[in-house]
Amino acid sequence: MQSTQKWGGIAAVINGVAYLIGIGMVVTILAPFLAASQAEKISFLLEHQSLMALWYLIIYLVAGVWMVPLALGLQQRMQQAAPNLLRVATAMAIIWATTILSSGMLLINNLKIIAELQQSDPAQTGAVWVAISAIASGLGGAIELPGGVWVSLISLAGLQTKHLPKALNYLGLLVGAAGIATVLPTFYEAGTLFGVGMIGWFFWVGVVLIRTKNIEQRT
Repeated sequence: MQSTQKWGGIAAVINGVAYLIGIGMVVTILAPFLAASQAEKISFLLEHQSLMALWYLIIYLVAGVWMVPLALGLQQRMQQAAPNLLRVATAMAIIWATTILSSGMLLINNLKIIAELQQSDPAQTGAVWVAISAIASGLGGAIELPGGVWVSLISLAGLQTKHLPKALNYLGLLVGAAGIATVLPTFYEAGTLFGVGMIGWFFWVGVVLIRTKNIEQRT
């Protein structure tokens, strides 16, 4: 049981690193891509396929895969005190991981599709890129509802059970609210707060799960 929590902590740290690298790439080497026009973005994709694939791999596939052991570690830590709440929270985490992985696989596969279309039918490249990107963004990235709900539920469980630091739970509620708010177009920019806030939350949760003894031995 204790190993489940420690693996959850390791997964949290990995997610924190993935988010940190991903956001770091956004504000540095990928800044020209995000600020470019549609035609310029397609040119950037074609010229930097390996770089874009690496970015998608880090922020979607790595994060999605390691979300599962993190969710299981948190469930194991608090399920005895709040079983029903943790079941719902873990289910939401699995949904979030699924959408993240789906989005990442779509975007990586999109690189190949765009490259092939540019050779065979350049006129269709822009339309296909917009369509696939819109689907991938809707699944994971533009709207952070599943992640926001999961972090909020974990934070509520932490406050209820006192099995996580109180300040960490308040941070989780703030970050979770930002994620949930992205369902409204007016609060789309709250996604930035969610992403940055999750970095701190991941690292903090990771330290707690790795360093703390099995909660069942203490209750």
